[in-house]
Amino acid sequence: MTDRILQTTDWAPNVILVDIDWIDKLVFDVSVNFERVLERRIPKMGLPDWADYVSLDGGLRPGDNEVQVLLVYTKGHEWLHNCLPADLLGGLDGKAFKDRIGEFRFAVIPVEGEVIDKGELMKQSLEALMSEERIKRLMVVGDLDSYGNQLREAMDGGDKQTTLYVLEPQTGFHCAQEMLPYSVLAALGIRSEELK
Repeated sequence: MTDRILQTTDWAPNVILVDIDWIDKLVFDVSVNFERVLERRIPKMGLPDWADYVSLDGGLRPGDNEVQVLLVYTKGHEWLHNCLPADLLGGLDGKAFKDRIGEFRFAVIPVEGEVIDKGELMKQSLEALMSEERIKRLMVVGDLDSYGNQLREAMDGGDKQTTLYVLEPQTGFHCAQEMLPYSVLAALGIRSEELK
């Protein structure tokens, strides 16, 4: 996987690195909880909408931005249950969309379980991204409970404008932090006035 990242020559200045398995599970948990509270059905989360919100939280503003979205997934889990498009390989890999924020290009990267685990893959990916000069802004979405220490090591000493998306504030990370649930709720169409 890291080889695939290092072989990329056309880097966008803005990169979002996502553990998509973890996001898919988080969206399920959020949907179930808020369906009870709001007493209405919560639709699946559109990944393009969510990428917009993550980018805005990471400091981008509407314009002619270029963003690469790297989705790390466990091999054998090529279909998402709670996000759209659901087909990682056919619906997202190599696809792009353009909107008021800029152009977003998606790539999916499998975790080869017999070779490397998710935490190590996320760490190696982040290290490779941190060392790439063309990348100016990094946005990282991962399961901090499972491999947060590995991400912390990979981020240490980097000079990128880096944002870590968290469920609650974290100590020991020397980067900006944004609350991940805000982007998920917005992409699910849950409005703040519904929560009062």
